[in-house]
Amino acid sequence: MGSVIDIDVPVPTRRPQIAVTLGDPSGVGPELIAKLLSNPENCKRADIFLLADQCELDAATRDAGNVEVLVSTAPAGPHAAQLLDDNSSSNYTSERAKESRDSGARCMHQLKRALELVEQGKIDAIVFGPLNKSSLKMAGMKEEDELRWFAKQLSFMGTTSEINIAGPLWTARVTSHIGIEDVAARITTGNTVKAIELLNKLRWESGLAAPRLGVCALNPHNGENGAFGRQEIEAIRPAVKIAREELGIDVQGPYPCDTIFLKREHFDGIVTMYHDQGQIAMKLLGFDGGVTIQGGLPIPVATPAHGTAFDIAGKNLAAITSMQNAFDIATTMAERIILRESSKQPGGDNVVEFSSAKTKLLPTTTVVNIPSCC
Repeated sequence: MGSVIDIDVPVPTRRPQIAVTLGDPSGVGPELIAKLLSNPENCKRADIFLLADQCELDAATRDAGNVEVLVSTAPAGPHAAQLLDDNSSSNYTSERAKESRDSGARCMHQLKRALELVEQGKIDAIVFGPLNKSSLKMAGMKEEDELRWFAKQLSFMGTTSEINIAGPLWTARVTSHIGIEDVAARITTGNTVKAIELLNKLRWESGLAAPRLGVCALNPHNGENGAFGRQEIEAIRPAVKIAREELGIDVQGPYPCDTIFLKREHFDGIVTMYHDQGQIAMKLLGFDGGVTIQGGLPIPVATPAHGTAFDIAGKNLAAITSMQNAFDIATTMAERIILRESSKQPGGDNVVEFSSAKTKLLPTTTVVNIPSCC
């Protein structure tokens, strides 16, 4: 049985409000955002707030082939985004296609402005152009990645995971940006349950009523009954059982990581144990069009899965696909969250309440048989 798309929910009580930033000014982000804002369908879906100076937008528009951007200083609406110009770009000197402290600092300045709007309750989601990790580090970002930086800025202590998306398939990770030598100790039942629960929640927010999840093994051949390690026996398998029987999540595994992606049509999401276990597969499946979600934060935060592409910056060669996908996913997730929250208000009909706790797994769940490879 395939996944169920939840189409029987009401229209959101209000339009999602999306903050958009240009990303690294030295890369392709600004021209991609200009193209995004030239599409009238995007303004029809959400109130968009662009955090940039007018001069930055003008340069981005030229780099994008002189597209007509639908942006003004008037309040955001179905006909145009609102430009939130704080006249600060002169404080940063960036050079095209070059890593620099100023480029990283400019990114963080605008993202902090977006997070301030979040804390004021004015924004439902953030979409940002590609960032450059080296520039961010030069500018003082001490966290291991942007996700941890976002969480720190929001003082958020809950479960987070970078979510990678290629077409209909989403992946989450139990561990992320750490050395391979440190991975095994982090593969615990609790950490694995948290990753499963988070991916299930995010797939619901993305529009699925009944997400189907698979879980990777850590060791070769699924651990070969303990011959190659006991994480599958002592941590991963118990986590899958808890998620199924106590949380009511349609999840199966663990499966060998070298074959699970060959059966990807059976899953809406796959929980991997470490960074490259999923990333290599996802990039082979579809690098163009990929999206990264900073999963678990209080609001959806999305960006293209590709980088700043310095080699083609300013040449109007960057494809809009991933940027558009990031906007579409963030907007859909924001709509679902608005529906969920509105149903909890007095007089709400609770038709979109998300809760998998203490429910029994649907008997229609298809058990997937994935053999180990040699």
